Amino acid sequence: MIHPHPEAPNSDEFKGFNEARRVMWCHDARARVYERFEQTSFIGDTNVAAVHVDNTTRADCVFLVAFDKAGQQVGADTLHIDEPNQHLDIAPEFDHDFTGMDVVPDSQLDQAISRENGWVVNLRALREYEPLADRRATQRTVFLAHLQDMVKNGDVRGFLLGRDDSDGTDAA
Repeated sequence: MIHPHPEAPNSDEFKGFNEARRVMWCHDARARVYERFEQTSFIGDTNVAAVHVDNTTRADCVFLVAFDKAGQQVGADTLHIDEPNQHLDIAPEFDHDFTGMDVVPDSQLDQAISRENGWVVNLRALREYEPLADRRATQRTVFLAHLQDMVKNGDVRGFLLGRDDSDGTDAA
């Protein structure tokens, strides 16, 4: 009988590691969407409420179609994919379904959604995104996930969290 390796990726010993990896994947997806959208005029255009991301038609580019609050098309752009890490996969924090964005029935946006060839970015959520705050929160979450494994394995017995507020003198 073959037994799984004790350090197999799915073992409980690396539960924190697996959580940290999942958290980093989600952060990478959010950051990628934000960075790629900064290459367009959509973030700065307050008339744009949503953008349909067609990331399924071609492997070498992503077609973006912008819509206003009434669900009518107001613009379009194409982002080329030169590297695999430029692909715009779904980031739930920006997706219209997960953010509860209202879609006007029978609008052009509603028709684009019904074609099921991509996903829709809620521009309100994307505009509210703060990359630096997200990076700090992700870093903290990843650290705590790794710390969980290390404490469980006895690699860490004590630690201090927070900033050093001492005045430079040693405590007795």
